[in-house]
Amino acid sequence: MAAKKASAAAAPPDSIQRPPAEVLYADELARLAADDSGPKPPGWSLSPRAVRTFVVGDEGRGIRRKFVGAPSLVERAMVSLATNRGLLLVGQPGTAKSLLSELFAAAICGTSRLTIQGSAATTDDQIKYSWNYALLLAEGPTTRALVPAPIYQGMLRGAIVRFEEITRCPLEVQDALLAVLSDRVLAIPELPGSDSQLFARDGFNIIATANTRDLGVNEMSAALKRRFNFETVFPIADFQEEMALVREESTRQLARVGVAEAPGDDVLEVLVTTFRELRDGRTGDGSPLDRLTGTALSTAEAVGVACAVGVHAHYLGNGVASADDLALCLGGAAVKDDREDLAKLLRYMEQRIAKIEKPNFRAFYQARRRLDE
Repeated sequence: MAAKKASAAAAPPDSIQRPPAEVLYADELARLAADDSGPKPPGWSLSPRAVRTFVVGDEGRGIRRKFVGAPSLVERAMVSLATNRGLLLVGQPGTAKSLLSELFAAAICGTSRLTIQGSAATTDDQIKYSWNYALLLAEGPTTRALVPAPIYQGMLRGAIVRFEEITRCPLEVQDALLAVLSDRVLAIPELPGSDSQLFARDGFNIIATANTRDLGVNEMSAALKRRFNFETVFPIADFQEEMALVREESTRQLARVGVAEAPGDDVLEVLVTTFRELRDGRTGDGSPLDRLTGTALSTAEAVGVACAVGVHAHYLGNGVASADDLALCLGGAAVKDDREDLAKLLRYMEQRIAKIEKPNFRAFYQARRRLDE
C-alpha cells in the first residue's frame, strides 16, 4: 500500500486526470516571472500586470487565454485580493468561477491547492485546524499535534485560500471566517502563550465562490458579506467566443484521454446553439422558449457533452462525431432526472431545430429519438 501511494504521488503531470493550474501552466508562470518587472503587492509572486496576462492571455507572448470574460472583472478582482477584503465570485453554475479562483491562486502565490469544498457536511476543523489525537493524548495540545487545514496553512504561508460553494456551508462555519477576514488572526485557544494566535502573513486572502442557485441555501450574514467584495461572473455573451472555447477545451480534454478526433464544427454549432437558446429562454432572433429547470446548460456542461460525444464516437461509433452521438449524449446532460425537461427539449426540437435549414441541424432533428434512449 505504501509503495502504491508513493508511486501515485510521483506520477508525472501527463498521467494526472486534472493537474492543478500551477502544474498545467508551469512554463507560462515561469516565463512571466522571469520577465516580470512590475510592482508587486506584499506577498505576491507576480505583479498584477503579470497575473492579468496569465488569466486573459497574450498571444504575442505565447500565453494562452484561460478565462473568457471581461478584463475589467479580472482587474477588480485583483484589486480586492491586494487589499484586506476577500473576493466572492458569484454567478450561474458553470461560468468558470472556480477556474478563475484557481488561476488567481496559482499566479499570486504559486499554489491553488489550499481549497475548501463547501457543503452541508463541512465542519469548522476542516477549514481551520484539527488535532492528531494520538499526539494530543501523549503530549497535550502542542503545535506538533496540530493538523493544519487550508485557512491555517494560508495564513501561515501568506497564500490564497479558495473556498468553493461557501453558501452551501452551515452559517456557523461561514461565520468562523469573520475574525480571519477582519482582524487577520486565527485564535487557537488550546495552545499556550504566543501560539494561541496565528497572525496572517502578507499575501494571505480568501477567494470564495457561490452559484446563484445556492445563494439562498445558507444565506451569508451581513457581517460576513461586508468582508467580501462581490464580483458576478456572467455566461459568455458572444456565440463565436463560446463555440471557440468549447472547441478548444473539448479538443484538449479528449487528447488527454487518447481521443484524437474531436467533434467537428458542424456538431459543435448545434450543441452550442441548443445550450445557449435553452439557457437564455429565447431563440437567436428573440422568440421565447421554455427554459430547462433541471440543469444549468452552462459552457462547462457544453464542454462535457462535447467530450462525451467524442468518446462515444471514438470507442462505440465510427470515429467521427455525428448528430446521433450528440443526441444520445445530450439527453443525459440536459434532462438529468426531470422528465418535464425532456418534454421541453423535444418541443424545442419540433418548434425550433426542425425549422433551421442547415444539414447539421436537420441531421440533429432526425436523431431526436435518441434523446429518450
